[in-house]
This record gives sequence, C-alpha cells and structure tokens, in this order.
Amino acid sequence: MTSKDSLYANLHALRVPQDAIDYLIALWDVIQFFDDVADNPADVQRKDTDIALWNVLVGMQMNTFYARHQAHLLPMIGNAILKWQGSDKAERNGDVGAKTFVWRASFYDIVLTVVQLCNGPQFAMDNADIVMNLYGEDYEEYLKEFA
Repeated sequence: MTSKDSLYANLHALRVPQDAIDYLIALWDVIQFFDDVADNPADVQRKDTDIALWNVLVGMQMNTFYARHQAHLLPMIGNAILKWQGSDKAERNGDVGAKTFVWRASFYDIVLTVVQLCNGPQFAMDNADIVMNLYGEDYEEYLKEFA
C-alpha cells in the first residue's frame, strides 16, 4: 500500500467527508509533484505535470470543502510551504536532522486541521495521534538520503 493509499483509507476512518478527502488527496499530489520537480525534474512525468497544473489552478479551488473552509486552510498551506522551504534550504546546506524531518511533514498539520473542521476539536484531540502516525516516512531512511 502506498502512502497515498494509506492516507486515503485513514481519512475515511477519521470520518472525513469525501469532498475533504478529495481536497487533501489533490493537495498531496501537488506537494509530491513540486517536491519531485525540486529534487529531480528529469523524473517528472508529463501526466503528473498536467494533473498538478489542473489541481493548482482549478481543481482545489473548485472543491466544496476548500470553498467552505479556505479562510482556515489558506494560512495553513502558506505555513506548510514556508516550512518545506525552510527545511529544504537547511538540507541543501547540510543541516539535516530531526527538525528538518518534522518541518517536511507539515502537510499533516493541514490534515489535523481538516479533521478538526469536520469533526470538532474534541474528536481531533482524541485522534491527533492517529494523524501523527499517518506520516509514512521513516526518520532513519530520511537520514540515509543525505549520507
């Protein structure tokens, strides 16, 4: 099972409605696309470019969940971008460690916010550990990328 498949299955288990799942999966795809472009643009497939282009400029903005909650989501996305840029800059400068590993995972901050928006703060508190464990990258494997 891929990380994306696991994310999809767990979002259902966390009682996230389909429009919110669709939004998060589109956001996941866009994040993965831009990370691939930044790390190894030669490996980016045209179909992935087409999907990312659609999602960024049309698909995500048309999503009904995003339309209802964009005031909450947009600052979270901006923060996630800044954290990814910060961790990427640190990694490129050889400063790789727990902080860069955690900052790369800010997508899951957005997931937790979506869970809270859909089910309320108590449900989000009760299930925050499940969201945290959705992060599929292993820290030791992450460190090996920079060895």
